[in-house]
Amino acid sequence: MTKKLVLATNNIHKVTEIQEILEGLAIEIRSASDYDDFPQIEETGGTLEENAFLKATAVWKKYRLPSLADDTGLEVERLDGAPGVYSARFAGPGCSFADNNRKLLGLMEGLSIGQRSAVFKTVIAFVDKAGKSYAVEGSLKGQIGFEARGQYGFGYDPIFVVGGRTLAEMTPEEKNRISHRSEALRRIRPIIIRAFS
Repeated sequence: MTKKLVLATNNIHKVTEIQEILEGLAIEIRSASDYDDFPQIEETGGTLEENAFLKATAVWKKYRLPSLADDTGLEVERLDGAPGVYSARFAGPGCSFADNNRKLLGLMEGLSIGQRSAVFKTVIAFVDKAGKSYAVEGSLKGQIGFEARGQYGFGYDPIFVVGGRTLAEMTPEEKNRISHRSEALRRIRPIIIRAFS
């Protein structure tokens, strides 16, 4: 019988990234696009961890299959940790990635590179077949750039600078070696392997 893991996300970019990082596991990875009745989950948690658990638990309750969810936030030091848990909807309901980037660049206008410190954080929640839950965190330090650059990635990648390049200027392989999400997935990977063994 095929082992299935359901990703609690509608974000096709995240699905692709997670599939690439978890490659090699003998597991069929499913997501919202594989179901007609995928639950609509409101992210009402006050922390990344709460939101990740909300999503993973809702999917586990629906399908009774091992489920995995991430919640990612960009914390900008100059903005007292904002946008944080509100990163996806920073520019308002229904906003695009570009809208969020424009708003953040506007708020950082006039600041030097030394005043642009930021950290990307990803919390991954995993619920195994029996309903036992786990959580891990990954992080990546960098700076907010002065303009959007690069053709890869999604979200804040075009304005998040690490080592002189934005995440969107890195190939998916380069990004996946250093990213906050890949660090969290590397930490959850042995837990997933044990759960499926």
